[in-house]
Amino acid sequence: MSLDVLHLTKIYGQQKALDSISFSAKKGEILGFLGPNGAGKSTTMKIATGYLLPDDGDVHIHGLSVLEKPKEISKLVGYLPEHNPLYLDMYVKEFLSFIGGLYGMSGKNLRLRVNELLSLCGLEREAHKKIGQLSKGYRQRAGLAKALIHDPEVIILDEPTTGLDPNQLVEIRNLIKDISQNKTLILSTHIMQEVEILCDKVVIINKGKIVASDLLSNLKKTSGNSILLLETEESLKLEWFADLGEVSFQNGQHNALSITVADSNEARKQVLQIIQNKQLTLLGIQVKERNLESIFHQITQSS
Repeated sequence: MSLDVLHLTKIYGQQKALDSISFSAKKGEILGFLGPNGAGKSTTMKIATGYLLPDDGDVHIHGLSVLEKPKEISKLVGYLPEHNPLYLDMYVKEFLSFIGGLYGMSGKNLRLRVNELLSLCGLEREAHKKIGQLSKGYRQRAGLAKALIHDPEVIILDEPTTGLDPNQLVEIRNLIKDISQNKTLILSTHIMQEVEILCDKVVIINKGKIVASDLLSNLKKTSGNSILLLETEESLKLEWFADLGEVSFQNGQHNALSITVADSNEARKQVLQIIQNKQLTLLGIQVKERNLESIFHQITQSS
């Protein structure tokens, strides 16, 4: 089951919110869909779920067009929007049963599915509480259960961990990993650490255009330099290491250097050779690879 975004364009007045963007997500893959506020993420997800019509382009899910087959698509997609819409006066279990009924579920199958999701999303103790009485974190869980009630093939989550405490974060991340094994899952979030933990592939959108689309591992490899951190007992001179890249002292300490390098493995060898030639006492050498946050900042600032 794949999701293919095909040349989507959306215009609001004079503003082109989406400018002919294309990307795809596959079964068993968690795709991180990233971008600054106002970049076009939510617009894309609303079109993919049939909540919004594009001015041009289409989204295909398992070969079906969102524009031509909206009812069929609704059965295949589960969506948790950023602003989680819930009926606050309904009880949690009642709410999930109601949503399941909207998808044509009934009887024993519906009861079993509701109980399964109460357990899966950690809502068993809250089942007989009104949604309006729940904390923000538990409301997120209820919204996630709502998105999963009809066992969709494609799951789109917009900021799913908003308001969760550290323990809940771990539980929801594990849940996302588990359900993604047999589903196509798109995750949009501003928490870069979450993307690094969960996602296989990353698509970055900025100002309505796709500015990066690749496996997370490839994006890290091709996105620029690493930082090599060096510390010795003796004082160091910047000129000894100037040929390796941009060199500076760490926190003003003359025995600790930060070297920006293109090839960390080769630079490490050269540094060790310099240490040996200068007869220095090495205290530590560490390679600090660029994280997704710095890559995201570079890409979105330059595009």
